[in-house]
Amino acid sequence: MSKVPELFGSMVFNDDVMRDKLPKDVYKSLRKTIADGRDLDITVANVVANAMKDWAIEKGATHFTHWFQPMTGITAEKHDSFISPQKDGKVIMDFSGKELIKGEPDASSFPSGGLRATFEARGYTAWDPTSYAFLKDGTLCIPTVFCSYSGEALDKKTPLLRSMEAISDEALRILRLFGNTTAKRVVTTVGPEQEYFLVDKKLYDERKDLLFCGRTLFGARPPKGQELEDHYFGAIKPRIAAYMKDLDEELWKLGILAKTKHNEVAPAQHELAPIFTTTNIATDHNQLTMETMKNVALKHGLVCLLHEKPFAGVNGSGKHNNWSISTDTGVNLLEPGKSPYENAQFLLFLSAVIKAVDEYQDLLRVSVASAGNDHRLGANEAPPAIVSMFLGDELTAILDSIENGTAYNGCGRSEMEIGVHVLPHFPKDTTDRNRTSPFAFTGNKFEFRMLGSTLSIAGPNIVLNTIVAEELKQFADVLEKADDFKSALNTLIKKTIKEHKRIIFNGDGYSAEWPKEAEKRGLLNLKSTVDALPAFISEKNIKVFTDHKIFTETEVRSRYEILLETYGKVLNIEALTMVDMVKKDIIPAVSKYIASLAEEVNAKRAACGSVPCDMETSLIEKLSSLSSSMYKKLCALDDILLGVKNCGGGALATARYYHDSVFTAMQELRAVVDELEVNTAEEAWPFPTYGDLLFRI
Repeated sequence: MSKVPELFGSMVFNDDVMRDKLPKDVYKSLRKTIADGRDLDITVANVVANAMKDWAIEKGATHFTHWFQPMTGITAEKHDSFISPQKDGKVIMDFSGKELIKGEPDASSFPSGGLRATFEARGYTAWDPTSYAFLKDGTLCIPTVFCSYSGEALDKKTPLLRSMEAISDEALRILRLFGNTTAKRVVTTVGPEQEYFLVDKKLYDERKDLLFCGRTLFGARPPKGQELEDHYFGAIKPRIAAYMKDLDEELWKLGILAKTKHNEVAPAQHELAPIFTTTNIATDHNQLTMETMKNVALKHGLVCLLHEKPFAGVNGSGKHNNWSISTDTGVNLLEPGKSPYENAQFLLFLSAVIKAVDEYQDLLRVSVASAGNDHRLGANEAPPAIVSMFLGDELTAILDSIENGTAYNGCGRSEMEIGVHVLPHFPKDTTDRNRTSPFAFTGNKFEFRMLGSTLSIAGPNIVLNTIVAEELKQFADVLEKADDFKSALNTLIKKTIKEHKRIIFNGDGYSAEWPKEAEKRGLLNLKSTVDALPAFISEKNIKVFTDHKIFTETEVRSRYEILLETYGKVLNIEALTMVDMVKKDIIPAVSKYIASLAEEVNAKRAACGSVPCDMETSLIEKLSSLSSSMYKKLCALDDILLGVKNCGGGALATARYYHDSVFTAMQELRAVVDELEVNTAEEAWPFPTYGDLLFRI
């Protein structure tokens, strides 16, 4: 472990490397460009590019790529070598500032939601100097944004950077009103906890549903699941521990702050949590983390499953987005301090978040919507689809006292008493944790718990940054005009609490009573992706994005179309995979098993006509009945899939058809197949079972 400090960031062209490799004037100019968000001078770019190339070649690199994040949810890269031909027929290794700053990938083959036609192929990538370049598999990777020839953002990073600028601008207006003239920027920070499953690759390769869909479409529950709660934080198996060790090292090389690792609730499920960093870099790092998880797993004969619900009957996987706001001087604006009741600046920023979450609860729900996450939200492993906020007893009591104009008599932190003298005393937190809350305050940050495990964290953080920026703007507009700042501030905080307290819920989000209570409060319950997505293009939500120049209206509508189209494509692939598995694997396997039982009956009766064959005949009858039912459900699903082309009404109608008709037919087919699995001999069943996948590691 003594080598970790040397290992950490060894594959990153970070600040230390730049200070060492660049001339002082170039280094200072680049740092100023990054800090102030100014345009990059091409002469500086040329020097930086040459230094990057030399450093990368020293590390064994032969190629470079502009590494970007299109709207596929994963990353993209086009590799070019450093070689440059010379007149004598030889080559030199070269990399120019122009190549560093700009690339030209084909923009027509990425999701664009109608922004680009097939014949409109040109697209541009542009270097994002706020995120360090890094080495991966012998290639220098340069983090970039991605836009079309006509300037529309075709990626997730461009609007994320825009949203970070928007919240910084509005937060600085508020800070100036409180007399803070030292802060030059405000940044949002994120620490995304990542849940995942590991399964044996040999078993994985035998499951078409895992290969094509990332989740099991069939599978009867094993005799043991997570009932004993013995896997959570349990001792890590040697094979998994070896994987986690290698994963940590690979992530540390990339400068990723991998901190915590442990077993999660479900068997074969685990979690990795990083230390928080700025939202832009955290987004890059989380994409790299997911990619590295998969690659390292293969080296250990494992496969990393990042789907939100790879197995029915046990917990699925999410991604907890720990979000906060800080100044460039290191002040956390969501830190309550020892006396939060007297901390007016904290209370104002808290009020802005409360108002944002209440007014834009639909956008937050949209930001985590996906076919995979629909399986998870609302189950006892994830928050419900109803957006609410948990603040804890102390902050709620403070807000109540402000609203009612009464004195707050809170006693602050107390010592934790366990009842054993030899054990150390420590201060007890002023609030509990609420794992059923979608958006929970956890000391000096908010934990947005609704994200699915495969999701890019860019989308939810674009929304968070934008909606909080909007509320800060409204607050600043009021306070900047006030004759009496203190009086106006108190009135504003009180008014905000009174009008938006409905979003605060500290109770059990899993209870049967909560949906009824939420409905009384006027909160939305957008249960599925199809229910949620139309909110994306509501007038209110388009306005907040366009007002802060995060998206143009065209860019908003394109993303809406992409999300709807992706939802339908995912369900179509899953349905076709189900049909293929039943026709080519399950029907032949069950038919063969039934035939073997019939042969056994005939053999018994031939040997001795009086031998009882009740067990075999009963099982034959049951399996035959289930097989007949399975075939009917299969034919129904086939017919429903053919009906997709006739559903009409555009992308929303198609997505609704997949949700209401296709998915329902898939569930009905699965129910019969799972019962067949339970009644079929294990050696006759064509796929590894849940027991194999979850416990044989």
